[in-house]
Amino acid sequence: MVLGEVLLAQRETEEAIDRAVEVAIDAAGGGGARTYTYSVPPELNDLVPGEAVLVEFGRRQALAVVLGDTSPPDGISLKPIAARVRTDGPLLPPLGLALARWIADHYLAPPAIVIRAMLPPGLLERLDLVAELSVGAGAGATRLPPADADLLAQLERGPRAVRAMVAPDGRAGLIRRLRTLEEAGHVTLDWTLSVAGAGPRYERWIAPTDEGRSASAVLAAGGRLTGRQLGPRQLTALEELVTAPAEGLPTGDLAERHGHGALAGLVRRGLATVDVRERARMPLATRPVGLRGGRPAGAPLTGPQARAVDLATEAIRVGDPTPLLLDGVTGGGKTAIYVEAIAASLELGRRALVLVPEIAMAMPLVDRLRADLSARVALVHSGLGDGERADEWRRIRNGDVDIVVGTRLAVLAPLADIGLVIVDEEHEGAYKSDRTPRLQARDAALRLAEIAGAAAILGSATPSVDSIGRARAGTYRRVVLPSRPVGSRPAIEVVDLRAELREGNRGLLSAELARALAALDLNAGDQAILVINRRGTASVVLCRDCGHVQACPDCERPLVYHQAGGTLRCHHCGRATPIASRCPACGSPRIRYLGGGTERVEREVREQFPALRVGRLDRDVVERRGAAERVIDAFADRRLDVLVGTSLVAKGIDVPNVTLVGVVSADVALNLPDERAAERTYQLLAQAAGRAGRGERPGRAIIQSYQPDHPAIRAVAEDDAETFYDAELDLRRRFGSPPFGRLVKLTVGMTDKAEAERAAAAMADELRHRAAERGLSVAVVGPAPAYVARRSDRWRWNVVLRGDDPVALLDGGLDAPWSVDVDPESLL
Repeated sequence: MVLGEVLLAQRETEEAIDRAVEVAIDAAGGGGARTYTYSVPPELNDLVPGEAVLVEFGRRQALAVVLGDTSPPDGISLKPIAARVRTDGPLLPPLGLALARWIADHYLAPPAIVIRAMLPPGLLERLDLVAELSVGAGAGATRLPPADADLLAQLERGPRAVRAMVAPDGRAGLIRRLRTLEEAGHVTLDWTLSVAGAGPRYERWIAPTDEGRSASAVLAAGGRLTGRQLGPRQLTALEELVTAPAEGLPTGDLAERHGHGALAGLVRRGLATVDVRERARMPLATRPVGLRGGRPAGAPLTGPQARAVDLATEAIRVGDPTPLLLDGVTGGGKTAIYVEAIAASLELGRRALVLVPEIAMAMPLVDRLRADLSARVALVHSGLGDGERADEWRRIRNGDVDIVVGTRLAVLAPLADIGLVIVDEEHEGAYKSDRTPRLQARDAALRLAEIAGAAAILGSATPSVDSIGRARAGTYRRVVLPSRPVGSRPAIEVVDLRAELREGNRGLLSAELARALAALDLNAGDQAILVINRRGTASVVLCRDCGHVQACPDCERPLVYHQAGGTLRCHHCGRATPIASRCPACGSPRIRYLGGGTERVEREVREQFPALRVGRLDRDVVERRGAAERVIDAFADRRLDVLVGTSLVAKGIDVPNVTLVGVVSADVALNLPDERAAERTYQLLAQAAGRAGRGERPGRAIIQSYQPDHPAIRAVAEDDAETFYDAELDLRRRFGSPPFGRLVKLTVGMTDKAEAERAAAAMADELRHRAAERGLSVAVVGPAPAYVARRSDRWRWNVVLRGDDPVALLDGGLDAPWSVDVDPESLL
């Protein structure tokens, strides 16, 4: 960050450097791409890693974060750190700094961007030079020039940002006068960092004084006070105060009941005192503690569950970070193992981190942890407001929480110590970030456990092929949970949609699925989940006369019709376009909507079954603040009979009354040109089917597909996961894909299509030359157009590297317009 017009004076020194530190500079452009070394002046020798400082960077000053001490380079004159930036402590603890280094190195991410990602939004945007009166500043102030005395008067009410102060000779004169006052000991000047628009929130509290308590006792005994007597409102306010907790009460709450005048009168008479305190924004403050959906807690552990708990507890005790893979059926009791392991970590005085792939999954898990454990829980995800995220960050950094639960952002939380890391639904692609730093939160969490000497648990009913491969190789320990402690495996049947078409059924619900919905026993509390991994009402909008498909002008991908709002929307760049009443190509009014998504399924269910209460959960819903929690709570509380959604409804929803799950289309992602397409389809189907039959009533899952004989679909229907994993691992071994090798995807994006293709070809040739020259066993694949060849008006080409260490070819990264994705989740 460039400070602009206010610069600190620096003194050049020829003395030998006693100490040097490595810093990450928060600078635009290439400045943040690597770390830099600066000397530490004697007056700042108490600097510790994680603190923010000002440094001279080129011809400007910039904000930086100290990463740690380093050896001064020989023969190079180092610039000194200009100043310490005052905060309420180091921005990151040593554990966070160590993780930041690993993320930057492993994912070839600029260190400054990694540091930014680990801090609350806006924290590095607000840097002010703050003036404050020194202790004893009044001595000699009467002999000061009037302009200087006026500056001191401006500070009498408390510290002020220099930018908010005024002086008769302008800003330059203001800075000069404040420096003079600082040298004379009248003021202190500090650079101060705060969260822009999301700093701490404060409120006024009122508490009784000793005189107030004595007065209340006198009045309670029937006596009278000397002097003027208290009015009725003052009497009741004082009575409430003296019976309140010792810390007092917020003035706002008390003033609503008794009036501001009554409180002011108590303060004037010395019967009460008012002070200002920080009021943390706590996302869970208003949520009642308790389980939803009727799931009982405290049930005896099964044999496999007990074995997993024993392994986890021992790993926590000795600090063994070897991952423990919990591979069990859906509803197999993984959460009970998590609770026991977290309790063991807390008993040793060490905190726990729990990652979930989606915001919608966080609250059910938080409810379970708060119900079973008397622990302080912090919630971290992108759906929180900036102020909430900042306050949760401060609570975590200050050690005021025991358990951190959240999405992939939570792995970057400023935990000082940790005894247990849990990654729930470890197979989910949502753990991979699509923005720099493009980290895989599951892998970062495992590295965090290794750095901290903490135990690590990976849980999934459908583990990733990578994790199964590592477990078979002995890198991970594996515990299989073969059965459900409560409920039973649902009956699974596959409906051939080709036969439905031959019968003339053009709707999204097959005859069998429609009959199953009609047979729901609402009096017994039966509920259903319908899954279609596509949003919207229609996936393609075309002209029936000329066949023109309405597409995004930037990405050239078909636009999806959303009935809510009546718009066409691009699911790649988010662009919204009004619906055309006539074909843009031929002018025909004969526009047809083909395919369907969650909105269309919701509409068809409402139309065919008006007695059913239907809700929807997809990305469009999740984007509305608090909407996902409301929908899930309504379903768990049986205020909804049917929940329609994308893959979100197939994850983590544990509602015992679900007796029917319908997968409306199993083919959405099955034939994508990506090596993980079959794996993702298998995981989605198995997870979705597993939502049924978790209570006393038997469950049923109906999978609709145009490819009923596909291995991924057969594996789910026949409950034969091992055969599926065998085939997938054989393919991975042949191509050197994870877990048998590593991948790096390079993507170039340019506005000129031919130029982008030439740049991709040149890069592929250069990398092949490097591999041959250095004798590295790295295959360079491509270039090839990206699956979404044009996005945001840029043509995109991919080059893929496969091998044991493909990162070694990149010499620390690539310049724009190239992006680097290490360990990509998809090669599309």
